[in-house]
Amino acid sequence: MEKCIIVEGRSDKLQIAPLLAEQVFILCTNGTISEDELIALLTPYEQYEMVTMFDVDKNGEKLRKLMNRTYSEAQHLIIPKQYIEVAETPASVLIELLKDAKFLVKEG
Repeated sequence: MEKCIIVEGRSDKLQIAPLLAEQVFILCTNGTISEDELIALLTPYEQYEMVTMFDVDKNGEKLRKLMNRTYSEAQHLIIPKQYIEVAETPASVLIELLKDAKFLVKEG
């Protein structure tokens, strides 16, 4: 099954993409998004395994709740609270999260 990761912004995508050792679509919500916009963004990927990686803040929590309502099968990867933003999380921490979620990652 193909996989996609949903993130908030381009900086998150640029932080995660170089870590992956497999083809994964990384989709950006571009911040806060309505339910209709989320469905429009994700409809082409509904047959994919969906994984979210949102910031640990008010907007990220709002997006997680929206994903739970509209795509309850999505898996949520939660970064440690001390980093707050995906884009500011060290690569080593992101690699461990991705590995735990069964993604193939580049080592070293």
